Amino acid sequence: MIKGNRAGTSARDERYAPMTERPGGRAALLIIDMINRLDFAGADALRPAAEAAGERILDLREQASASGVPVIYVNDNHGDWHGDRAVIVERATGDDSPGRELARRLRPRDEDLFVMKPQFSGFYTTTLPAILPRLGVSRLVLTGVAADICVLFTAADAHMREYELWVPADGVASEDPQRTRWALDTMAKSMGANVRPTSERSLGDWLARA
Repeated sequence: MIKGNRAGTSARDERYAPMTERPGGRAALLIIDMINRLDFAGADALRPAAEAAGERILDLREQASASGVPVIYVNDNHGDWHGDRAVIVERATGDDSPGRELARRLRPRDEDLFVMKPQFSGFYTTTLPAILPRLGVSRLVLTGVAADICVLFTAADAHMREYELWVPADGVASEDPQRTRWALDTMAKSMGANVRPTSERSLGDWLARA
């Protein structure tokens, strides 16, 4: 939770404050549903693509930290209405979790924000719509799983709220590569998202674009 008003800004707000005047508006990196047990039907098909995307996401996370860009984990609560960040992370990284290796690599750091969602979109009944304006964000980098479900729904809600979007093609994954391509095509054509992979552009390139 971000506490305080403009007259009494929290330490977390102050950490990001110097980056608010970037050309084209301030950005945030969203990591969607990557803290995941991967114990559902279809997870075996998703895992290799999610692990590949995870490497790109880690690179983006480091670039974000170096540039003062907020990193926000947006994660399913898996139907647990009593859990919190610690519970979600513990369950995903535990020894009995099929997705433990990926979740351990992508474990959120103390400085990262964490938003729990009950449905597909990161905006639906979550604190994300309140957090982003407080951080001065107008541009979003969307990463994670599944490209054709939660990333797509989050992108649609972000587009309706007029956020500029970059959805790196190599930073998202789904169970079916064809569904990933379809989702990326939909986000590019219907939501104006840039879907160039991280192999073709860095976060710094995107931040510098006026």
